[in-house]
Amino acid sequence: MATSTLGSENFEQTVIENEIVLVDFWASWCGPCRMFAPIFEQASTENPQIVFGKVDTEAEQDLAAAAQITSIPTLMAFKKGKLVFSQPGALPAEALKQVIDAVVEFDVDAAVAAAEEQGD
Repeated sequence: MATSTLGSENFEQTVIENEIVLVDFWASWCGPCRMFAPIFEQASTENPQIVFGKVDTEAEQDLAAAAQITSIPTLMAFKKGKLVFSQPGALPAEALKQVIDAVVEFDVDAAVAAAEEQGD
């Protein structure tokens, strides 16, 4: 599966309706973003069970602000609608693979339950 373009009209729906969503916040003028793009694209073809989305922070300034993006590229990972990873900076392919593996293995339901227990 190739990457899909995300914007304010489909971001929330995409995150909620898919098990795992990785999002690359980028801009065309950003050198590190351009370096990370082919790595992100390659990972999308190697992991067809995961949705890979890209948000152009220039075109989607309100969405980038809502996501509190202060540096690009920023990679975010959502699992079952919950943000489970967020990190600025271009990742090398091996580091991206490690993030993907960690997100796949992460038990978000147990984490949510533990957080709710601590809140009591």
